[in-house]
Amino acid sequence: MSVSALRNGKMIIKVSDVKDCVGEGCRISEEFYYELDREVREMIEMAARRAKKNGRRTLKPYDL
Repeated sequence: MSVSALRNGKMIIKVSDVKDCVGEGCRISEEFYYELDREVREMIEMAARRAKKNGRRTLKPYDL
C-alpha cells in the first residue's frame, strides 16, 4: 500500500509530523510510514483490550 493511498483517510499517523521528528538527517521510505501506522494501530488495539479486561472504557497510559 502506498503512502498516497494511506493518506486518503486510512492512516492514523501524520506523515509530516513523522518527517519533522526524524529531522533533516534521514530520509524515510514509504514502507516505513505503513509499518509505523500498523504498529501504532496494534498498540491502540492492545491497550483497548487491556482496558476492557480491567472493566474500563477509558484508555490510560499504563495500558500501553
